[in-house]
Amino acid sequence: MPVLFEAQYHPPATFFAELIGADSLLLESKEHYRKQTYRNRCLILTAQGVKPLTVPVVDGNRSEKVGIAALEIDYRQNWVHQHWRTLQTAYGGTPYFEFYADYLHDIYVKKIPLLFDLNLALLYFYLRCLRMRIPVEFTTEYHPSYDPTAVRDRRDWLTPKGVSDSEPDRMSDSGRVRPYPQSFGARFVPNLSILDLLFMQGPAAGGFLV
Repeated sequence: MPVLFEAQYHPPATFFAELIGADSLLLESKEHYRKQTYRNRCLILTAQGVKPLTVPVVDGNRSEKVGIAALEIDYRQNWVHQHWRTLQTAYGGTPYFEFYADYLHDIYVKKIPLLFDLNLALLYFYLRCLRMRIPVEFTTEYHPSYDPTAVRDRRDWLTPKGVSDSEPDRMSDSGRVRPYPQSFGARFVPNLSILDLLFMQGPAAGGFLV
C-alpha cells in the first residue's frame, strides 16, 4: 500500500520508519502550504535542548494561499548560514557529522528556489543514506481524504507543535525508532530530525527504524 506524506524539511526519523513495508511513497504536491509544520521546519538536539530550524518563505503572511509546489524560499534572510552553523555546533562532534556534511552542504549552497524542491532533494539524499529503495510518486490532484484500504494517509500525522524534550509529540518515535545514544542528556529524546540519527549512527541508522 502507498503511504502519503507531505514533503518535509529534514523529516523526523519516524517519517522514514513509516515507509518500511510500503509499496511507494506518495508525496502531496497539490496542497496549499501550511505554516508551523514540518514542511519548513525540523527539530534538532542542542546543548540547550530541542531546537527548531525554520526555512523562511517568501511573503510569509500570504504563504498559506500558495500551492506547496510553487512556494518560494526567502533567501533575503541569512537562514542557510544560520542553519549550517547551528548544525555544526550541535553535531560537529558526533561520530558521523563529517561523513555526511559535504553532501548536505552541497544541497544548501545550491540555493534551491522552491521549498518543495529543497525538501525533495533532502528526501532523496536521506533515502540513499538509509538504503531505502522505495518508489517516490506525486499526487496529481488534491483530495482531503483517501480510501484507507488504498492509501495510508499520513499527511500532518507528525507535527512539531508542542514538542520539547519534556513534552513529546502526539505521534512519538516510541515503538517506531529504537533509542540510540545522543549527543546531549542522559535520557533519549524522541521526535528529532533524521539528521540526529544519521549523525550518531551513520550507515547503521536504518537498523534503528522499526
